[in-house]
Order: sequence, then C-alpha cells, then structure tokens
Amino acid sequence: MQALAGKVAVVTGAGSGIGRALAHQLAAEGCHLALADLDRENLAEVARELDRHDLKITTHLLDVAERAAVYAFADEVLAAHGSVQLVINNAGVALSQTVAELRYDDFEWIMGINFWGVVHGTKAFLPHLLKNNEGQIVNVSSIFGIISLPTQGAYNASKFAVRGFTEALRQELAHTGVRATCVHPGGIRTNIARAARFYQGPDGRQDAARAAAQFDKVARTTPEEAARVIIEGIRRQRPRVLIGADARLLDRIQRLLPAGYPRVLARLLGRR
Repeated sequence: MQALAGKVAVVTGAGSGIGRALAHQLAAEGCHLALADLDRENLAEVARELDRHDLKITTHLLDVAERAAVYAFADEVLAAHGSVQLVINNAGVALSQTVAELRYDDFEWIMGINFWGVVHGTKAFLPHLLKNNEGQIVNVSSIFGIISLPTQGAYNASKFAVRGFTEALRQELAHTGVRATCVHPGGIRTNIARAARFYQGPDGRQDAARAAAQFDKVARTTPEEAARVIIEGIRRQRPRVLIGADARLLDRIQRLLPAGYPRVLARLLGRR
C-alpha cells in the first residue's frame, strides 16, 4: 500500500460531490492539493474549509472541456507545486434523452466534459508522471460505463469511453512506475442529477427537480463514502474501483448476462 502524505494531488470537479469529499479526505491524509472546478464560489468555499490544514492548496477555475485551458492548468500546478503524483479526473455532468431526440450540441457538451475532460487531464499531466516514473492517474467513469439504460445513450457513451481509454492506458503503463485506475460509482448522493440536462420529447425539458428527487431515492452512497473507497483503491493501486452495492450488483449481472442484462434491469425498474 502506498503512502499519500506529502504527495501532490490534482482533483477536478473539486467544488462539490465526490471531488469535494476527495479534497477533504486527501487533505486529512496529508496531501498537498491542486483543486479545479468551474464554480468559483464552491471552489472558494472548499479552500476556506481546508485552510486549517498545514498544506499547500491551490485553486484553479477550469473548464475541463477546453484543451488549452487544461494544459495551462497543468503548467500552473507544476509551477506552484513543483511536482504532481496523483491526478484524479473527476469532473462530470449528466444528460437524459433518447437517442432519437438527442441534440448534437447536448451530445458534444457531455462528451466534452465527461470524456474529453478525462483525456485532457490525462495527457496534460502524463508526460510529467512518466518523466519522474511515478504517480497514478484516476479516471472517474460510472456503473453506466459497464451497463446501459434507455435515455442514457450519451452518458453511457461518455462513460464507456472513459473506461476503454483508461484500460488501454493502464496496459501501456504496465512497465513503468505510473499506474492508471478506472472508478465506477453507482448511485452517489451528489448534485449531478440537479445539474443535469433532462428532456422529455422534442418539445421541452423534463422537470429536473422531480427527476433529481427520483435519483435521490435510489442513490444510497454518500460522496464521503465514495471518496473513502476511491482513496483505498489509490492506496492499493487497484486497476478498477466499484463504488456501492448497486454498482457491484450490476457489474455481476452484466458479467453473468452480457447480452441479457437489459431484460433483468427492465423487470427491476418495472417494480420500482
């Protein structure tokens, strides 16, 4: 198990949810932090909460979908901290719509953040990690990177892409001192559903508050518990981390019924 104290960790999407919980728990472990988010107020609040730690903590306003901005961010982090050992590409958004009604601008929006954000963060920091021949890249996918559901085609595409990208990266790094981990959370009680783009048919948005309330009913895992599991996976340098009993169950169902799991899920969802 690797020690985390004294290491420099980069966390995107650090203003809320899992990213915020990771910031707190990594600080408790003694990690210096470079925290990035698109929400200035949330980011400032997290920085104030962590001020009690005797650590170097920098905050960075960042849109992970913007390639040039992410490379500039990497330069800022290395200039401020001198080195980086841990990169957690956590920033993500949600979108619910059928493939038939899915708009290209929405598809591009979610891919830009969920997939390209991971690619940008990985490639911006990877040369530094390889140069020092140490470190770990942690890319957050989803249980929806393992199974698919109706109206989640765009989200599924982004999270399956993160999984494939990270698994290939892990194999490429096998003979180096750098490791790659793919994280698959199940339902986590974060604001992702409230910030999501929901649609109902071609004529307008679904009631986001109602959809978020439905999500909260099935999201059993707290961001703090998710962060704890991720950090344990980092300590043990695990290649894949499943978070929550729901993620573990769905992973087993997919393994047992790779072509038939949609029928099982339809029956489970029908009961709800």
